Amino acid sequence: MDPLSLRENVSDTYVRFRDSDIYYSFRRSPLTIVAAVITVVFVGAAVFAPWVAPHHPFDLTTIDLLDAFTPPVWAEGGDSRFLLGTDDQGRDMLSTIMFGARISLGVGFASVIFAMVIGVSLGLLSGYVGGTTDSIIMRIADIQLSFPAILIALLIDGVVRGILPRDMHDEVAVYVLIFAIGVSGWVQYARTVRGSTMVEKNKEYVQAARVMGVMPWLIMLRHVLPNAMGPVLVIGTIHLAVAIITEATLSFLGVGVPPTSPSLGTLIRVGNDFLFSGEWWITVFPGIGLAVLVLAVNLLGDWLRDALNPKLR
Repeated sequence: MDPLSLRENVSDTYVRFRDSDIYYSFRRSPLTIVAAVITVVFVGAAVFAPWVAPHHPFDLTTIDLLDAFTPPVWAEGGDSRFLLGTDDQGRDMLSTIMFGARISLGVGFASVIFAMVIGVSLGLLSGYVGGTTDSIIMRIADIQLSFPAILIALLIDGVVRGILPRDMHDEVAVYVLIFAIGVSGWVQYARTVRGSTMVEKNKEYVQAARVMGVMPWLIMLRHVLPNAMGPVLVIGTIHLAVAIITEATLSFLGVGVPPTSPSLGTLIRVGNDFLFSGEWWITVFPGIGLAVLVLAVNLLGDWLRDALNPKLR
C-alpha cells in the first residue's frame, strides 16, 4: 500500500471514530473523561516508572537507611527530595507507588486476559455445542459462583505453593497470582458468551454457514464470537478493577507478590505496621492510589457498558 492510500485510510478511520456513538458518548461525559485521564496517568506512570520515577526504590546503591521515615515534603521534617516521604527502608514513596502500580496493573491485565480466554472459550463451546458439554461446564460455573472469588484465589495460591519447593515461591509468585485470579474470574465471561452464543447460533447467517459446510469451530470464531465481544469488553473493564483489588488483598494478606517486588497491596501491608506510630503516609498514599485507580477503571467500565447498550442511548 502506498503512503497516500495509507494516509487516506487513517483519515477515514479517524473520521468514522469521531462520528461514532461511542466517541459522542465519551465527550459528552466529563466524569468519564476525568476517569480516562486518571487511568492513562496511572498506566503511563506504571509503564514508564523506571524512567520517570524520581528514584529507583529497589536499587540498593541509592537507598540510605538514614532517610527512613521521612515525612512528606509539606510536613515538619520533610525533605524536598521525597515529595510523599519515605518508608521504613528510606525508599521514596512516590517512586514505590509507581513501581507498585506497575506490578498491580500488570497482574490485573494478565489475569483479566487469562480469565477472558478461558471464559470465552468455554462459553462458546457450551452455548454452541449444548447438551452434556453445556451441562458440565455450567454446573462447574455454578459451583464456583457459590464461593467468594478471593477464597478461590487463596485456595489455588495455597495449593500451588504447597506443591512447589519453598525456594521457588518468590520466582513464580506473580505467575501463581495471575493464574489464581484468572481462574477465579472466568465464570462471568463464560455465562455471558454462552447466552450470546445460544442466541446467535439460531440466526440465519449461522444456519447458512452450516449449510455451506463451514466447520463448527470456524463458525464459532468467525461468526458467533465477534457478535459476543461487546459485553465481554465491558466485563473485562470492570473485571480489571476487581482483579487489582483481589491482587492487593492477597498481597496484603502476605500471599501475593514477594516483598522484593512490592505491589500496592504489599505497600499498604508494610505501611500498616507503622500506621499507629505516626508514619501514616507509608500506608495512606498507596491506599489512596489504589482507591483512585480502581474508581477510575470502574467509571470507565460503567461508561463502556452504557455506550455499547443501544437501549440506553
